[in-house]
Amino acid sequence: MILIFINPRILLSDYYQDTDIYCRMKKKFGDLAAVDGINFHVNAGECFGILGPNGAGKTTTVRMVYGFSPKTAGTLKVFGLDIEKDWRSIKSRIGVCQQENSLDPDLSVEQNLLVFARYFNIPPGRAREKAQQLLQFISLDNRRGAKVTALSGGMTRRMILARPLINDPELLILDEPTTGLDPQARHQLWQRLEELKTGGLTVLLTTHYMDEASRLCDRLVIMHQGKILVEGKPADLIREHVGHNVIEVDDPAENLRAFVNSQNLECEDLGHRLIIYGQGRDDLFHEIGDRFCTGGCILRMATLEDVFLKLTGRELKE
Repeated sequence: MILIFINPRILLSDYYQDTDIYCRMKKKFGDLAAVDGINFHVNAGECFGILGPNGAGKTTTVRMVYGFSPKTAGTLKVFGLDIEKDWRSIKSRIGVCQQENSLDPDLSVEQNLLVFARYFNIPPGRAREKAQQLLQFISLDNRRGAKVTALSGGMTRRMILARPLINDPELLILDEPTTGLDPQARHQLWQRLEELKTGGLTVLLTTHYMDEASRLCDRLVIMHQGKILVEGKPADLIREHVGHNVIEVDDPAENLRAFVNSQNLECEDLGHRLIIYGQGRDDLFHEIGDRFCTGGCILRMATLEDVFLKLTGRELKE
């Protein structure tokens, strides 16, 4: 668990001015602690990621942030406001992109945006203007009259992203926004999110895609079993927990395992494959390749996925 220490000489009201989210909270369902005393903050204007295997508590966390699910204990501030006391004001300033497709199938693309604008009391003229801007932004202005049921998967996800932007939110919450999309659609959505980041929008993101987190997130946490394991910038986490390079050896021989142990090298032994973390030794790959590799032996750059698997394990979590 990561603990955030605040200088006691700084007033919390001043601290919250530059912090869009601050939380120290728990969420229990009966005896199950789905979120077990996590602690993090999200700075204004940054993209903050929450990563973790299934059941880690990611979606439960973001549902508490946008007021859908009440916390069991702790403190949760959004824009410096208490989520329990000021939830109406908070909800008027945020946008939420959920995992599920909640678009109205009986309405057209444009009508879905216009109807949603009514929840924020946006005048009809302004709503039509904003809808036009958003449809251009997601490249669907030529499909404004089409039913949403006629859209492809990628188009639908872009619509689900556009709808919570109708009220010009200060904070956008994205719960696994690109799940199930093909690579082209994912990259299109990433480009839109990067444009929003450039414009100063604060983004809270949950995702299973490590490349997505590395590309979009300024900082992130990795959760496991309701707790935060690590927090930091993606590049810093890779360097700290894995190193710059990773060596993978297929069907490793016992003499290689003995060498790894004798050198106190950090590794994961999967039986049929040995994953060795480089730890800054530039000569290590050549030494292992020359002395021990009779089968496949590759050197590659370390990634956030290596960090994720190292910290949360490789078994399926249900």
